[in-house]
Amino acid sequence: MTHPVPSPAARSLVAGAYDTHVHIAPDVMERRIDDLSLARLFQQHGLAGFVVKSHYVTTAERAAVVRAAVPGVDVLGAITLNGSMGGMNPAAVEIAGRLGARIVWMPTVDSRNQRSTTATDLPGSKPAMWGALQADLHAQGIVPDAVEVLAADGGVLEPVRKVLRVIARHDMVLATGHLSAAEILAVVRAARAEGVRRVVVTHPEFTSQRLTVAQQRELAAEGALLERCFTTPFTGKVAWADLFDNIRAVGVEHSILSSDLGQPFNPPVEDGLALFADRLLEAGFKEDEVRTMAVDNSRFVAI
Repeated sequence: MTHPVPSPAARSLVAGAYDTHVHIAPDVMERRIDDLSLARLFQQHGLAGFVVKSHYVTTAERAAVVRAAVPGVDVLGAITLNGSMGGMNPAAVEIAGRLGARIVWMPTVDSRNQRSTTATDLPGSKPAMWGALQADLHAQGIVPDAVEVLAADGGVLEPVRKVLRVIARHDMVLATGHLSAAEILAVVRAARAEGVRRVVVTHPEFTSQRLTVAQQRELAAEGALLERCFTTPFTGKVAWADLFDNIRAVGVEHSILSSDLGQPFNPPVEDGLALFADRLLEAGFKEDEVRTMAVDNSRFVAI
């Protein structure tokens, strides 16, 4: 499969950036590249590091091994609060924090919103790889319960607040996963109240989020960064023009670029940020705007 190749100018523009959202091997589904190989390629291209995301396992131990094996590349771990991690499990977050995990994602595949959403992908878009695994778990009758974050009255549940307090104590980053707009806003406000310093709204253009500009502005006003993932438009889940309009409407300073790459059918992970930069430059964004989103804001999250 032939993929686009980033321009030298774009590679230079994103030098020093972190990719804060990658899906790589080892994982429970096929991935394009493993963590050690990716670290060496990031080093080759002048990228600072990446955060290893899995929907099913914690990755902090892996990240520590890769940092030791490839000095100079800051590989960071994370945890996603799906059923395989015990759902909204403050003990799991505490252990991940002690191991050096950087990002805590709210539930994704096991969120109530993802399970119940009726939104559909745009025609011709590529389906998420985890869909097949979730279907297999359902077929075996071992799918976990949906992970709840809000009570019936709309208040944030106490287990969520316990998790937020652990995140704040370890100065980890909260990412909102596949929650709904109402859930995201409530959890982000609770996170601020509990002392969480850094919050990222996970791919607001993704099928199960599709946050409006007004909702994104409200979250930006709460201090959150809006994550613009390369794969969301590249795989057809949102039009490139709509993504660019959202960035302009909410403000470059409130956006962070990531790739969300690692799928075998998508471009190489190490090319993701630079390919994104090329697209943004072609759409009329200035170099300093791209660097703010790709480098400055990713380093705020990762360091």
